[in-house]
Amino acid sequence: MKQEIDCLKQESGRVPRIESVPVSRLPEQTKLFTHYQENPLSLKRFYPSVVESHTHVATRIPEVLSNYKTDRVLLCDALVEINTRHNAGEKTFTNIELLREGDTVAVVTGQQAGLFSGPLYSIYKALSAVKMSECLRGRGFNAVPIFWAATEDHDFDEVSNAFVLGSNQELMEIKVSTDPTQIGKPVGNIKLGDSISGAITELFEALPETDFTAELRRFVEAAWHRENTIGDAFGTFLANLIRCYGLIIVDPLDDRLKILAAPIYADAVERSDEIVAALVERSDELEEVGYHAQVLVTGDYFPLFLHMDDGRRKALKRTSNGLYRIKGEKKEFTVGELSAAAASEPQRFSPGVMLRPVVQDYLLPTVCYFGGGAEIAYFAQNSEVYRILERPVTPILHRQSFTVVEAKYARVLDKFDLKFVDLFVGLEKILPRVIEEFVDPQNAKLFFEAEEKINTELDRLDHALSRIDPTLSSNLATRRRKILYHIGALRKKFHSVEIEKNEIVNRQIRSSFSALLPKGHLQERTLNATSFLNRYGPYFIDWVYDSIDLDDKGHRVIYL
Repeated sequence: MKQEIDCLKQESGRVPRIESVPVSRLPEQTKLFTHYQENPLSLKRFYPSVVESHTHVATRIPEVLSNYKTDRVLLCDALVEINTRHNAGEKTFTNIELLREGDTVAVVTGQQAGLFSGPLYSIYKALSAVKMSECLRGRGFNAVPIFWAATEDHDFDEVSNAFVLGSNQELMEIKVSTDPTQIGKPVGNIKLGDSISGAITELFEALPETDFTAELRRFVEAAWHRENTIGDAFGTFLANLIRCYGLIIVDPLDDRLKILAAPIYADAVERSDEIVAALVERSDELEEVGYHAQVLVTGDYFPLFLHMDDGRRKALKRTSNGLYRIKGEKKEFTVGELSAAAASEPQRFSPGVMLRPVVQDYLLPTVCYFGGGAEIAYFAQNSEVYRILERPVTPILHRQSFTVVEAKYARVLDKFDLKFVDLFVGLEKILPRVIEEFVDPQNAKLFFEAEEKINTELDRLDHALSRIDPTLSSNLATRRRKILYHIGALRKKFHSVEIEKNEIVNRQIRSSFSALLPKGHLQERTLNATSFLNRYGPYFIDWVYDSIDLDDKGHRVIYL
């Protein structure tokens, strides 16, 4: 019998303080994504169904419903079994029953099946979809939130680790391994095996002991155990983590969903040449106007993967003679053979990244999709796939983006007069600033005055020498650079010595970076939710949900 996991939703009675940072100020953002957030309607050429605001999504409902042909009974029967397997809550099954109704639309999001739910943004995606569906229902439309778990993906390395903040506030990596014979198979089919026990032990050795630790461990072990596949563990953990919000999990490896998707698979195969030509042309168009193509599509691209007899997922490539072949394999296929196989044996196929959104929206009455910055970028490409396959293009909205600043890190920022955005320059620039402004401002001032005096005197000398011989002035410029270089090197040595001497300051700044910009990236792209669940228990999920503001297209900084 499956272990029951109680509903996690509780009344916290706490309202976090929130700041919003424009995405244009965030590191590592593409120009296409920032422009989309700032003025989405200006990009209608690439996003035909773009909406200026989430409040305009409802206008698409008639188009979505009139183009939706999938059998809702068969779909929902499959979803009942999938979510029963994941031990989902009562509200999820209420939403599945609502999805059976002909006027219900879906708010969809999705992510890879990462260890212990993967990076925080997986949770933010799910809660964004929940918030949007509740927004639509509040306006009188039937809508349900759906999470497409990308269990078909076969990159095990991408889902095999999780990062948490340890007891010493250092970033810790937890990993699982698998038998080499499993590599290349869809991750959703890979059993966790014995390595998961060691990973859980490492996780709870890394996390500090709190009032919530024992319950969190029970919660983790109920999903992540050796007999579960990665797909089922991920689905169970996510479904129960936000149990009270009614999220519906989709496992695309389910045979019944594959059968329902067979017509769109076959159509994509038959029109694969058109799809590839359109994608290549769209990539060129994006580059011509100064953007980049998120997904590289070449002339030998094929929009579906083939699943081999041993379970491995393999890419098909177009050969020079117009046939298709798996790299390293001799057997070749015609388009007709692949189309017939996709129609009769859809379980042997899965869509690539350019086709997957179209398949999602063929199976589901999708009114909008919540994605990250990279997904928004590649939606500019795959809108062409929708066009070729004569499907209405789904608008994509950016999922809510957060950095959670706990009180101890907020105090460090305040102590050194730092804002969250100041951290973007990096640890190596922030530490010297803290040393010069707060630790040893007197000696820092001496360096500044010395450089100023040296430049003043060298300017006088330069003026005099240039009247004697211009080449002397040029020679002085070279020596000036060397003098200032050596002063700068001495200044860096001064910083290093002070950093080593002031262990507390050093630790405070470094731990703040580990927590707020781990590995130099936004927190949500690295940290796992267990770090916060261990400290705050179920309240964390509700704080995040309550902090969602779909009108805010910026990055929201939550101060706990």
